[in-house]
Amino acid sequence: MNIDLETGLLDGARQCPSPNHDERPQGCIPELIVLHNISLPPYEFGGPWIDHLFTNQLDPTAHPFFAEICHLRVASHLLVRRNGELVQYVPFHKRAFHAGVSNYQGRSQCNDFSIGIEIEGSDFEPFTAAQYAQLEMLLPVLVDAYPGLSLEHITGHEHIAPGRKTDPGPFFDWRRLSDALGVVLPA
Repeated sequence: MNIDLETGLLDGARQCPSPNHDERPQGCIPELIVLHNISLPPYEFGGPWIDHLFTNQLDPTAHPFFAEICHLRVASHLLVRRNGELVQYVPFHKRAFHAGVSNYQGRSQCNDFSIGIEIEGSDFEPFTAAQYAQLEMLLPVLVDAYPGLSLEHITGHEHIAPGRKTDPGPFFDWRRLSDALGVVLPA
């Protein structure tokens, strides 16, 4: 697993380019990794719907929930599917629209300095062994590629937007990931 630093793309990831990104502000580099969860429709896995949301192609008539979210212009850098498949939407050196109103250690606007990783899942059931295995391989690769990142600066959307967001949620096993990476992550 390697990242092409010129393109910001991860080899081995299926590329599904999203328009929902722009340039990072002058002098901003990736310094934080934010983990999320996503399922579309809610609590259902598989299908094309996450790709459609992140590429502004979500059909509001395909599911009642989609009418509520089809106007959103959002995307993470990467998605980890239930089976471990990696899908990249935004090059890592670009600013993806994934965190919204957020604050990490006194710094607001986390999109400016973070990499967002969606994990296909929900707040109501465990994530898969394949997903943890991918994260355990991927996160050190990101840290090695981008000098501003460190394994100690991995957090959840719930931690940077408390009260507004709950993901990756109570079923995400922070201890498992902490033990695998040899660091202490939020729980």
